[in-house]
Amino acid sequence: MRRAIQSRITRPSAASLPCKISQNARCIASSSSTKSKEPLNRYSKTVTQPKDQGASQAMLYATDGIVDDSDLQKPMVGVGSVWYEGNPCNMHTLELGRIIKKSISRANMIGYQFGTVGVSDGISMGTSGMSYSLQSRDLIADQVETAVGGHWLDGVACVPACDKNMPGVLIAMGRLNRPAIMVYGGTIRPGSCEGAPQLDIVSAFQSYGQYLQEGQTDKAEKTRYDTVRHACPGPGACGGMYTANTMASAAEVLGMTLPGSSTFPATSPEKLAECDQIGSAMYNLLEKNVLPRDIMTRTAFENAMALVMILGGSTNAVLHLIAIAHSVGVKLTVDDFQSVSDRVPFIADLKPSGKYVMEDVYKIGGLPKILAYLMQQKIIDGNTLTVTGKTLGENLERWTHKYGELEFKHQDVIRPLETPIKETGHIRILKGNLAPGSAVSKITGKEGLQFTGKARCFDSEDEMVAAVERGEIKKGEKTVVVMRYLGPKGGPGMPEMLKPTSLIMGAGLGKDVACLTDGRFSGGSHGFVVGHVVPEAQVGGPIGLVKDGDIISIDAVANTIDVNVSEEEMEKRRKAWKAPPLKRTQGTLYKYVKVVEDASKGCVTDA
Repeated sequence: MRRAIQSRITRPSAASLPCKISQNARCIASSSSTKSKEPLNRYSKTVTQPKDQGASQAMLYATDGIVDDSDLQKPMVGVGSVWYEGNPCNMHTLELGRIIKKSISRANMIGYQFGTVGVSDGISMGTSGMSYSLQSRDLIADQVETAVGGHWLDGVACVPACDKNMPGVLIAMGRLNRPAIMVYGGTIRPGSCEGAPQLDIVSAFQSYGQYLQEGQTDKAEKTRYDTVRHACPGPGACGGMYTANTMASAAEVLGMTLPGSSTFPATSPEKLAECDQIGSAMYNLLEKNVLPRDIMTRTAFENAMALVMILGGSTNAVLHLIAIAHSVGVKLTVDDFQSVSDRVPFIADLKPSGKYVMEDVYKIGGLPKILAYLMQQKIIDGNTLTVTGKTLGENLERWTHKYGELEFKHQDVIRPLETPIKETGHIRILKGNLAPGSAVSKITGKEGLQFTGKARCFDSEDEMVAAVERGEIKKGEKTVVVMRYLGPKGGPGMPEMLKPTSLIMGAGLGKDVACLTDGRFSGGSHGFVVGHVVPEAQVGGPIGLVKDGDIISIDAVANTIDVNVSEEEMEKRRKAWKAPPLKRTQGTLYKYVKVVEDASKGCVTDA
């Protein structure tokens, strides 16, 4: 497996490094002029220096990082790869970690690799395995925190790649609050087959709905198979502006990655060069003692929320940014997202609702060019600190000074702010008698801004899929598909509903059906979708009281979501309702259910 991955990822020579990467290197080098008076081994000295910690030192002498006594004086840095060879998002991150470890050694530090669990949303989607997805975010955070804190490491560089990986490692970095850098594993290249030049994972999800719509013929089966076979051509995270690329972009504007990290494809020379520079960047962070809580400030989160709106990012960003902010002591709420959505337009024509993928952003100059444009237009604040030791604005100046003109000409991936796809953000925070605590919708405007229809209720995802397969959800009938008992406690784990939404879109029902759930929607979901309903059905929320035929109205302008049932009738239903038993009564998911907060609080597990 290692040789197979290395054959797809070839390390560039120093002479061949792109000028963008050279700009990064100069930025880091120019940041290291001010040295801290403190030793760089602030934490590791606890176990490497005292005579009464001889057992700790004996253990370290046995490792390949320690050659002689002087090595015990060096800073020790963890290199955490969220790695799993059965998932294209993560299959290459162990190799990227090895490059990072070598760069740490060259910078006169000791690097120690470790791994964490990584659940593939794409593989687990539509099955009970999806219950482990959101829970894995907090499990990753716990693992990184434990590996670094338990071994007294002075800093950490993490290589996440799949959806919950990025927020997981950032939460850990916030908790630890010692020098840290995130390196995004990178986006996948688009797939292709005859008649379909730009495929991705959502193409594979939607292929089944298209197969049903086309009558399950041999021709339809060939199209379905070809799409599935060629959708994912190699390493890298799902290519559209789904959750992985959304959170990678957010991490970059938060200041926790080197410039360009979120848009370098997984197999690009730039991605390898980025890994090669982590040693010098980490040394600089240790010298200056720049910490995650210095970087991830309230202003940085305002920038991140604005970027999510600009790019049409995943609704999962609401959960994750609230949780990351919690880890650094910044109070972020769902209402903050609505405030940003009211003032920031949506301008990126990216999948799932648009045409392009992350590699197309890379081709037009990458996220730093977009950020420079947004800073110029005063959408984001460039005065926030980053892991280079410089401000976001200083990084962008070094990156873009050769571009000159920041307008995006001769392309239609990113529109000018003057002609947006939608004048306000696509993420809308809805409230009403169906979601008194809040719900999160993803409305780009292409699917309309209001929807009213009859409820069709399902207490599981499988029931809904079976109804579509039987042809019970019909064109021309305005239907609100209600999928419930799928929240953080009821799911458990708040599974994503990409399979149902892909089925709806693939079957040509996107104009006739709105989907509503107390679970989540994938970054790959599109159509008229509303998720994160609070309170969830499992704890007695109104979504659990809705009956087939009730009229539900959703308004993404007024930001309301209501069921047309009197309060007297709802109270009668409430008194008759009984909570169903939990789906898990032991193990990691049971522990998760016992501690997880609701979606409006980011589903944090340490409140």
